[in-house]
Amino acid sequence: MDKKKGKYGTIENPEDGEKRLADSYFGFKDKVFIEYEIDINSLGFATPMASSYFQFLQSGRVFPRGRVSFSRRDLNRRRTCVVLSSTNKDEKLLESLKWDDKGLVVAIAQHVDTGAILMQGFVNKDALVKTISSRKATFYSRSRSTLWTKGETSNNFINIVDIFLDCDRDSIIYLGKPDGPTCHTGSETCYYTRVFDLLEHPETEGNKLALTTLYSLESTIAQRKAEVQVPQNGKPSWTKRLLLDNNLLCSKIREEADELCRTLEEDEDKPQAAAEMADVLYHAMVLLALKDVKMEDVLQVLRHRFSQSGIEEKNNRVS
Repeated sequence: MDKKKGKYGTIENPEDGEKRLADSYFGFKDKVFIEYEIDINSLGFATPMASSYFQFLQSGRVFPRGRVSFSRRDLNRRRTCVVLSSTNKDEKLLESLKWDDKGLVVAIAQHVDTGAILMQGFVNKDALVKTISSRKATFYSRSRSTLWTKGETSNNFINIVDIFLDCDRDSIIYLGKPDGPTCHTGSETCYYTRVFDLLEHPETEGNKLALTTLYSLESTIAQRKAEVQVPQNGKPSWTKRLLLDNNLLCSKIREEADELCRTLEEDEDKPQAAAEMADVLYHAMVLLALKDVKMEDVLQVLRHRFSQSGIEEKNNRVS
């Protein structure tokens, strides 16, 4: 988040005519949202001169552009208020979305590293503005008719890395990193009930996360690791053998890596290269399981390297 000090607008107290400068602005992409922090104990009422949103930090109340008055009760609480102001460019962005008849669009939260769909909610303009300024996934509650930020009670925030619009501009993706489980049930995501399981066994309770291929493999390896601790009868498992023999595992990783390199040196076809890479990935993931390292951790490291030169990154590594 870009935060700079400067004169980015004013808010005027009509009683004394004094204009207070904006304290800072918060930027997302084009650095567009202005933030004012004002001790409302010093203001009887105020007129946001160029502001789109006026919000009490503690209550989460948001007011539209225009004259805003504070009650004596508000003043006695000595609360701080925030004004978020957007440029014409960003007003156009908000207006370009296809809000439904209630002023809402669907917002889907997706894990930036694993790709997992964490949850779905709805947002209005205020929720989107607050998400952009705070970098915390914020939604609009249709049942309570108010904004809510994921994690405001559980501290399991979804920290926004980027935001995407679909081609029709009637839905949004919040791409972010969760601080903990997203679902109120304690599940990592809100999607853990498989339809095909329900069709076969309607009484089945959901207990299987919607995982992509890579994370399904990671889950299977983790299950085999747990089984190693408890002797069981059944067919032999190659994964269990690898988990129990470090020398075998390391020799297989070296062997498969060499075979992958040979697909380039000997100009083998694409399917062969893909097959050899699959072997390298599988055996490496078994090693990661032994080290209690998740693929999510690996992908996070890669993401943090995106904006850095590979040569520079290697030079900065701790030996």
